[in-house]
Amino acid sequence: MTTSFPETKTGLRFGLASLAATACLAAVLAASLPVRAQDNPVLAKVNGVEIRQSDVALAEEELGPSLAQMDPATKKDNVLAFLIDLKIVAKAAEDKKVENSEDFKRRLAFSRSRLLMDNLLATEGKAATTDEAMKKVYEEAAKQITGEMEVHARHILVETEDEAKAIAEELKKGGDFAELAKKKSKDPGASDGGDLGFFTKEQMVPEFSAVAFTLEPGKISDPVKSQFGWHIIKVEEKRARKAPDFEQVKAQIETYVTRKAQAEYVAKLREAAKVERMDKPAEAAKPDAAKPADSKMAPPAKK
Repeated sequence: MTTSFPETKTGLRFGLASLAATACLAAVLAASLPVRAQDNPVLAKVNGVEIRQSDVALAEEELGPSLAQMDPATKKDNVLAFLIDLKIVAKAAEDKKVENSEDFKRRLAFSRSRLLMDNLLATEGKAATTDEAMKKVYEEAAKQITGEMEVHARHILVETEDEAKAIAEELKKGGDFAELAKKKSKDPGASDGGDLGFFTKEQMVPEFSAVAFTLEPGKISDPVKSQFGWHIIKVEEKRARKAPDFEQVKAQIETYVTRKAQAEYVAKLREAAKVERMDKPAEAAKPDAAKPADSKMAPPAKK
């Protein structure tokens, strides 16, 4: 249900051109954010140029995963140190007229376009995520889920049929299914007594589902072979599948609605735009199938 857009996250150290470009982008973003002075204190000055709390917040967002393992104090200190270096090196780049190079201009133009795109798509996505739109998506998805059968089962998985038959005999003599699963099953879920939770038919291999959905609750199967080995299956419960509550999946639905709206908006703009691809040769004109290929009396094709 998701549509993804590429993301750009950077490390704590950039190349010289990227430093200068990032400084420009930061200035553009900072100027667009209505932040009161008392809520946006000056944290440092570099040659008289202020670095404020809003600059740190923006840098934290941009640096992303590289800061994930840091505690808040360390994170703030590292980001502030980075911004100080950013100002120093960006000023040095200005003094050397780096911004006049063609490479810098191309990178800055790309970064500007990307920032414009990101901001516009964020606005379009936010506008689309109304309660009404999200509830509609939820209700449509819930209709497809409700009523489908689910089975809650346990299983014991072993390599050979002989092992499976031996376990089946122990169970017939009153052996505890969960304990035998812990001791003898090679399945990763053996520590939970072979518990597989609830599942639908499509979530298991056909051989397994065919037996699990036939057994009555409380019953144990004969050995069942699948591509993974030999199973002994115990059905605990059966029920009609229910959709999760809206609040449980609200975040996922919001992401879906946002990205769907963004994708549709881009497609609409693309459809209206005049796009010329120069990297592909034009297709050779094909003769009209209704006329002889060598006919000289045929009128030229209309464009």
